[in-house]
Amino acid sequence: MPFLNADAVHPLTFPDGSVHRDMVHLARVIDHPNITVGDYSYANDFDPPAPGGWAARLAPYLYPGAPERLVIGRFCQIAHGVRFITASANHAMGGISTYPFGVFDPGTLAAFRDGFSALPDTVVGHDVWIGHGAMILPGARIGSGAIIGAGAVVAGEVAPYAIVAGNPARVIRARFDAGEVERLLHIRWWDWEPARIKVALPALLGADLAALARC
Repeated sequence: MPFLNADAVHPLTFPDGSVHRDMVHLARVIDHPNITVGDYSYANDFDPPAPGGWAARLAPYLYPGAPERLVIGRFCQIAHGVRFITASANHAMGGISTYPFGVFDPGTLAAFRDGFSALPDTVVGHDVWIGHGAMILPGARIGSGAIIGAGAVVAGEVAPYAIVAGNPARVIRARFDAGEVERLLHIRWWDWEPARIKVALPALLGADLAALARC
């Protein structure tokens, strides 16, 4: 069995040969024109949907052809209950009422939908860990290496390698200093071939930036 197998639907195999069916490589189970997921990014859910239901589970308001996208990088880790509330979930706020009357009339539904344009994409970088029950709001941009705490509600930008938590999510601390973050973003280990990553595991797991740079 290969060290990393991007083609596997279920990335985790137990010693007895059985697979952990609650965990999926998202790129293998999501076929949605508005969602892009990088290799090796997985989601784990205690009540997983059928393979074709992962897009609706993670981004329930993002319909095919919507004016915004959800982009998730490589090697991201998404826990149970995470939701991406994309921009199409918004209601018009310019009038007295926010009730979406136009949705309920087939004659005005298209015009109502087309009234929302140029909506912001939601973008998650590489090697991002999104904890249990976190909610990512429309247009959020999460930098590579960030950690999103369980139950966090994230809006706006999260810097690379920042740890955020709470509602609204706030920075708890940076994982590395600014110089180290710049160097990590330059190294881009998530773009390496699996064989090179395997060699680099001691450095990756031991936070040895100098050793990582030599791999």
